[in-house]
Amino acid sequence: MSWFGRLSTGKKLMLVGGIYMFGLVAMAVIFGSDGKNDTFQPQEEFRLDSWVEISILGVDMSLNKAVLYLALAAAATIGSMVWVARRMTMKPNLVQTTVELAFDLVDQQITNDNLDKKRAIRWFPFLATAFFFILWSNLIGLIPLPTNTEHPIDIFGLEIPAFALYAATANISVPLILTLIVWVSYNVEGIREHGFFGYFKTWLPAGLEEMPFAFKAFVFVIEAISHTVRLVSLSVRLFANILAGHLLLLFMGGGLAVLLGITALGWLTLPAAFAFFVFEIGIVAGLQAFIFTILTAIYIGGATAESH
Repeated sequence: MSWFGRLSTGKKLMLVGGIYMFGLVAMAVIFGSDGKNDTFQPQEEFRLDSWVEISILGVDMSLNKAVLYLALAAAATIGSMVWVARRMTMKPNLVQTTVELAFDLVDQQITNDNLDKKRAIRWFPFLATAFFFILWSNLIGLIPLPTNTEHPIDIFGLEIPAFALYAATANISVPLILTLIVWVSYNVEGIREHGFFGYFKTWLPAGLEEMPFAFKAFVFVIEAISHTVRLVSLSVRLFANILAGHLLLLFMGGGLAVLLGITALGWLTLPAAFAFFVFEIGIVAGLQAFIFTILTAIYIGGATAESH
């Protein structure tokens, strides 16, 4: 066995990481830099330019790439479910098997593990739709599409938008709207179960009946704050993870080389971009859909429980 094979996994990772960092420095020293590229602004990749100006009662309803990606995610969610439903067979193929595994994940681990049978039946369509919509949105965001109008490509005199990566869930407004729907839904479900005042009584843990009113008021305020903070935590978790992944892909895929003016650096960062791309497709896209959906189920289950 070679000396490398005798190293522990941690030391192997540290060695590979050290060689990689050394290579980055070596690239900068050997090839030099053309100077910082001030014209390249990575944040412009996420700026939404209006393609079709639409204003309804003073509300901006313009069409842009975020709207396009939302429409694609919605179409993919509906289309994939309809397509599979019409082609169900006793001997499932790979696509049907994958969908059945995802269905079982939402049905068992997300819905039935957090809701009673009655509510599981009622809320499964909502939870399944949320899961597959977020999943498709994250996956479509990793497919290069001609949406970059900032740097168009000239083809035979025609300006064609350049290919770029973008995800609707990388725009905070989309996760925030999804979170608002969840927040309103579980609070309404709690009120339906316990009544208006009865629901807010469940915010107090059991066993506080004999405690002073001031203490119960303090606990209630803390619980109210925790419910409000969910609007931030649930939306920002999805938004930040998808945005961070796209920024990593942007920089490792050549953005860092352009920004620093070191062209040869792109060859060294390209393998990292591929690794991040596989990681985003294989883990992050599905994991974030799972986390968002299971937290939704937990919130609904908590709202309908007797007390915390």
